[in-house]
Amino acid sequence: MPQNSGKATTALVLGILGLVACGFFAGIPAIIVGKQAQREIDASNGWLTGRGMATAGIVMGWVEVALGILATVVVIFVYVFGHAVGLGSS
Repeated sequence: MPQNSGKATTALVLGILGLVACGFFAGIPAIIVGKQAQREIDASNGWLTGRGMATAGIVMGWVEVALGILATVVVIFVYVFGHAVGLGSS
């Protein structure tokens, strides 16, 4: 009887956790664990399932990374722009 991959479940949980609360700190591990789960599922010859959960974790991880990069760029832009117009100096 096929079993669900524990790593696939972990990747999905990390992906959801990253979207809700942790961002980068859960997104990057979601990508790593999701890729490991996909490799294990492919190598198991049907004994492991959960490829969809692993893929969902990877996708959510990449979304979190992209949002984190975007937020960092926005913060840097606001900081630089604010100093350029004199808002940041006393």
